[in-house]
Amino acid sequence: MAPTLLHHLLDGAGADDSPAIIEGGETLTYGGFRARVAALAERLARLGLRPGDRVAILLPKSIRECVAIFAASAAGGVFVPIHPSLRPRQVHHIVADSGARVLLTDAAHAAGLDGALDDLADLRILDGEAGDDGAALHPGEPAPEGLAAILYTSGSTGLPKGVMLSHANLIAGTRIVRTYLGISPSDRLLSVLPFSFDYGLNQLLTSVEQGARIVLLTPRLGDDVVRALEAHRITVLAGVPTLWTLLTRAAPHLAKADLSALRAITNSGGSLALPTIERLRARLPHTAVVLMYGLTEAFRSTYLPPEEIDRRPDSIGRAIPETEIFAVTLDGRRARPGEPGILHHRGPTVSMGYWKRPEDTARMLVADPYPPPSSAPGLVCRSGDLVVEDDDGFFRFIGREDTMIKTQGFRVSPTEVEAALMETGAFRAAAVIGLPDPSLGQRIHAVTVPAEGAPGTADVLQRLRAALAPHLVPRTIEAVAALPTTPNGKVDYKRLTAERAAAEI
Repeated sequence: MAPTLLHHLLDGAGADDSPAIIEGGETLTYGGFRARVAALAERLARLGLRPGDRVAILLPKSIRECVAIFAASAAGGVFVPIHPSLRPRQVHHIVADSGARVLLTDAAHAAGLDGALDDLADLRILDGEAGDDGAALHPGEPAPEGLAAILYTSGSTGLPKGVMLSHANLIAGTRIVRTYLGISPSDRLLSVLPFSFDYGLNQLLTSVEQGARIVLLTPRLGDDVVRALEAHRITVLAGVPTLWTLLTRAAPHLAKADLSALRAITNSGGSLALPTIERLRARLPHTAVVLMYGLTEAFRSTYLPPEEIDRRPDSIGRAIPETEIFAVTLDGRRARPGEPGILHHRGPTVSMGYWKRPEDTARMLVADPYPPPSSAPGLVCRSGDLVVEDDDGFFRFIGREDTMIKTQGFRVSPTEVEAALMETGAFRAAAVIGLPDPSLGQRIHAVTVPAEGAPGTADVLQRLRAALAPHLVPRTIEAVAALPTTPNGKVDYKRLTAERAAAEI
């Protein structure tokens, strides 16, 4: 029987003695995984956890975190993963906003909170380690459409918002990714992304659904990743652009490592510059590079098959299985091929909306403007991302509706300018932002990490002027040692903009 709830994924997973999760020198078998999940779920039930109660999880990437996620589901709860690098104030916001009844953590992270949660009188803080009793648990189970998880994601303004995901959402995302990536029980996945990030969480769920093996790693250096790939004969690696920059620019072991087992790498969380793609393909000639686009509110929308990269290097791909993607112009028309529009997503991974934010939910989940004739009108996800579809159904990302730079009367996509900067070969990384300007409205400002032996700013600007329209050329190019990133590894554009805007006041 196909799984309908998240913890059901474990029921038909690998044999009891087959490896499920590897963390450092510890290997947890599927039998051990099931036993530890049952024990922790029973412990939560004995605390009086009711169906639908939120269970916050503040743990490092570890076997314990994996057990906590499945145990919260098995106990009828809703898991709320919190990235362990967040500061006490941020942890307080997520725990309080979600109304969590229980926080599963460890001694080190509990001490690091420094009393920040003391005002939450009804919160129970528990060590996230299960006991040794594996008593069977049979809680009242929610419907597949019931709430399974709340993932907090940074918005363009304000505090993080909780995106509500149902069991059906998570199961569908697992099934869809397994299908187009061809994940099988023989695969070995290296997990470097946090489970508080839907992209990282999906790796865990997909691995379990197939009874595959997942290796957990929190790398400090690029060569940490390369050595793990080699030592565990990893077959699939998922990452964000900062990881690929790290591997191609600051991982000397990559050139000599035996990575012949690595059959696929996948990218999401931001566009991947063409020079980086070329370096990856040169160093991993037998590895498929799969470019993907997604958003937490609908999980994953498109993927670009590896054979299409040479024809469409700037494409985010076509709709994932079981999903329909279409663009709608700002004046409400269905966009024609070549015409920019807001990406809309129809399919089983569209989330339940934002936790306790009905107005934000209403802006994101909208009535389907073009419902299929064979079904009743429903809701679709309005992404807020501007895209262009080509004649073959492939999409190109232009930029965020709310982050487009308005300069000299033009709307400029930061992504387009960043791609041009990276194509000069002068930078290891680049981020483009708009800063207030009294005459231009906004001026284009590039924050860059120079490559070794890079040409000077004057030479770079000369190349950009030859490649770009005048209004797209940055007015200023700033060099920094590294770009700030969010806990999920994405470039922190909000911080870049806020710091530079404040410096000019």
